[in-house]
Amino acid sequence: MKNVGTLYMFRYFLYLCTAIYIIMYMRKYVLDLRVTSVEPLSERYLLLAATDPTGLLPEMKPGQFAQLRIDDSKETFLRRPISLHYVDYEKNEVGFLIQKVGKGTASLWEKRPGSTLNAILPLGKGFTMPESKEQKFLLVGGGVGIAPLLFMGEAMLRMGVRPTFLLGARSKSDLLRLDAYRACGTVYVTTEDGSEGEKGFVTQHSILQREKFDDIAVCGPKPMMMAMARYARGAQIPCEVSLENVMACGLGACLCCVEETKDGNVCVCKEGPVFDVEKLNW
Repeated sequence: MKNVGTLYMFRYFLYLCTAIYIIMYMRKYVLDLRVTSVEPLSERYLLLAATDPTGLLPEMKPGQFAQLRIDDSKETFLRRPISLHYVDYEKNEVGFLIQKVGKGTASLWEKRPGSTLNAILPLGKGFTMPESKEQKFLLVGGGVGIAPLLFMGEAMLRMGVRPTFLLGARSKSDLLRLDAYRACGTVYVTTEDGSEGEKGFVTQHSILQREKFDDIAVCGPKPMMMAMARYARGAQIPCEVSLENVMACGLGACLCCVEETKDGNVCVCKEGPVFDVEKLNW
């Protein structure tokens, strides 16, 4: 019991230090959001939406993320980094696409409409947005890595740019919210078992040989992102990737997410998670 009490004291001390650091040094927000909907999309994926009941949500950019607090858990003491899936400013609502991978993310499935979701946001550096309506953007996602690309696609559509999505998954059942992506862009799909779209990996899709793009943005498993980086270099196309290094604090203080780059070691949560592939040692 003494050890459990010590762990709880440590957790709340960490929360207090984080809040002080954010208030003093960063333009970030610690918000008690109210959950508006919880929608399981499959056995492994959940769409969770929340609003700020006290005021308007802050400005957020595609590619940024939030650190969500895990409440009512005796085993999970650190927040979980979750990408911003969408931000609806008319409804004052932010959405998170959550994959169940451990006890921390699993506990988020226990949230119900009306419950509190404490979040630090917006964190990190987002994707580079188009400079003109003529730019042809390819947004490539694999698995839960598709999450930030919807926010990016919706933001592009408001700018008058209709992007192309290339989304990969193991099978048809792992493809999520395709209608939402089709609402703001053209969607191409690959599945490893061939149950939907072209069979294989995103890097093997025929669209990469048929069309020429001006910019590429990628999020997903590291091998997939590295393969897309090689393709982009070969085709001489600017490419950004969103890294998914393990993050604990989300503020660049704990050094858990350090990545070696051509400019030296950097914290992904602070200097990223989005990076130009030319700056990475890939």
